[in-house]
Amino acid sequence: MRLITQIKQKQIKHPGRDVLAGIIIALVSIPISVGYAQIAGLPAVYGLYSSFLPILVYAFLTTSPQFVVGVDAMPAVMVGTLLATEGIASESTEALNLVPVISLLVAGWFIVFYLMKAGRIVKYISTPVMGGFISGVGITIILMQIPKMFGGKAGTGELPVLLMNIWKELPQFNGLSFFLGITTFAIVIASKKYIPKVPMTAVMMMVGALVQLIFHVDRYGVLLLPEVEKGLPKFLLPNLGLITTDLTVILLESLSIAAVIMAQTLLATGSYASKYGDNVENNKEILAYCGMNLASAFIGGCPINGSVSRSKIADNSGARSQLMSISAGLTMLMIVCLFTPLLKLLPIPILTAIVMTALFGIVDVGLLKRLWKENRGECLIFLASMMAVLFLGTVNGVIVGCVLSFWEVSVRAVNPPVSFLGRIPGHGNFHSLERNSHARPIKNTVIYRFSGNLFFANIDKFEQDIEKAIKEETKQVVVDARGIGSIDITAIDRLLSFSHKLKAKGIKFYFTEHASSLNDSIRQMGGEKLLDEGVIRITISIALRDAGVMKPYELEGAEEPFLEEYVESEEKLAEFEWAFGAAAEEKLRMLAEQTAKGIVDEMTAGHGEHIPVLEEHGATTTWGMLGLFDEYEFWDFLEARITRLRDDGMISEKETVRIIERIDRRKKEGIKRLDELNPLALDILHKHMDKVMRHIEKDNPVLYKYMKKCEEEPLAEEGKKSKRGLAK
Repeated sequence: MRLITQIKQKQIKHPGRDVLAGIIIALVSIPISVGYAQIAGLPAVYGLYSSFLPILVYAFLTTSPQFVVGVDAMPAVMVGTLLATEGIASESTEALNLVPVISLLVAGWFIVFYLMKAGRIVKYISTPVMGGFISGVGITIILMQIPKMFGGKAGTGELPVLLMNIWKELPQFNGLSFFLGITTFAIVIASKKYIPKVPMTAVMMMVGALVQLIFHVDRYGVLLLPEVEKGLPKFLLPNLGLITTDLTVILLESLSIAAVIMAQTLLATGSYASKYGDNVENNKEILAYCGMNLASAFIGGCPINGSVSRSKIADNSGARSQLMSISAGLTMLMIVCLFTPLLKLLPIPILTAIVMTALFGIVDVGLLKRLWKENRGECLIFLASMMAVLFLGTVNGVIVGCVLSFWEVSVRAVNPPVSFLGRIPGHGNFHSLERNSHARPIKNTVIYRFSGNLFFANIDKFEQDIEKAIKEETKQVVVDARGIGSIDITAIDRLLSFSHKLKAKGIKFYFTEHASSLNDSIRQMGGEKLLDEGVIRITISIALRDAGVMKPYELEGAEEPFLEEYVESEEKLAEFEWAFGAAAEEKLRMLAEQTAKGIVDEMTAGHGEHIPVLEEHGATTTWGMLGLFDEYEFWDFLEARITRLRDDGMISEKETVRIIERIDRRKKEGIKRLDELNPLALDILHKHMDKVMRHIEKDNPVLYKYMKKCEEEPLAEEGKKSKRGLAK
């Protein structure tokens, strides 16, 4: 056990900080655990019971140094929904018998998961699916709790039923209850943003008790938490014989709960492990989940889950070891033994508001906004997973989420990234024709890159992409297969027939750049003829040579072949376009602004004569050394920005002229270097800059006139040439 080893070897660096974080976690857990226990159909005290023993067991079994577990939203609502579906009243004897049995079965499923090494399955559950599921559960519980905040009773069921319950409970509306609840909610939410290190949930719980002590709000219709008896829980052995519910239903529900706990907790634990470089072992974590749920079952508690909200609080408090969980467990034990009578002073609206703030944090609005902005397809998956929970329930939501996850994996496998390749004059290697406007196809040649495993579901796409690219003059097709890690028998049979089909049209077909292990699969599954006929080649260059296409390659639209032997390997032409695509121009503009700010800062510091970015060879930015194409465009952006800074009064006329003189000198040096490397590449640069100038002429006519004037008329002495006409 890692924690014991750390204690023995004195590897815990900040024990005091960990202990304090644990005390904070225990105080925060009181209202949250009590609220979730009631959602799960148990008396409030069981939330406290399950907040010390299971946490202590987890602390000694986990491989995660700082993750926090406890009574949490999703297992609680899933258990509570099952009770409601089966017609079992909350806090009844039947509920007290059934809930620990569910916890025991959840622990049993974790043993099955451990033997199956199911921890690796989590990688197949995407962030949108899990985010949508968690958000759906969060919204469901919030809607369940809303009536309790104004004096009504909590609801159960799916979205339509919950909305109807809120409407039905409105006659019970109590203004003071609502005021206490909404005020607590607003204060806790605001504190998370402005004072995140303050345990405001614990503070508001104490404030609520003081409000009752001083003002006796229960006399005005505000409901209080039922009295909670102090003392240790009774140890019990869950008894299946006392259960009247269909065992199949319980088994399926407990399986769903275990799957949700595993998926959410492993994903969240992995996130913290990545943040701090910890080595978390998923399969050992599953055993830890088994242990904490067994502990909960033996004291009559509900299933235990990882808590993202409390883990964040622990992180903000500086916790870096499971000494924090031990401190939290022992603190909660002390509360259970000594201070539970005080909980009867807590107004339910305040408790409900505290629980709702915790739930508010798991509704992942941030992820939804990001997906909407960056990937509408994954945004729809998020929404579908969330809606499944809201309208179909948590169990069906799990099923829909799993289906969506595997559907997403399947779609990505069937539609992997593909591109057609060419050469950039003055630059080696093969580059995407779509991502590089300077790349040109090799004459009479189609080079196709397929970046995914090739199998029965995507071989049609493979063939159709190539067939669409073939022209009347095409003489050879080369597949860059470096992204193909595996191939099935259907794809091999289709490759054989496709090769013969192209051969009948007088087109040579090659399959190149893949790992040698793929050739073994091809031979074993009947594709040896592809090797015998020379279709399988080691590189694109060798395939082209076999087809009679020799270096220097003749490119479409080029007047003469480019000479590769004259190109320096470190020169990267139009690298920004390759890296950033449509955002390349904006990225260069941002770098120019950063550089301009650096120049002004140097001048402000009294180092006006030393301008590092202009004194070094070429253009060096936060990106690194720019290639010649990008550098030329970068100088234009920098020149424009410097002149704008002059117009804004940030630098003087004299400083502006001196900087621009140096920029123009660097531009001329770059042109000279490029001309020495390859005249054809220089010709492409001129065409590229013509395109940039046309864009500037349309976007900023004043800047365009100024730049044309600079090209035609050399700069005069300092101060003689004014550039005041440049528009901002």
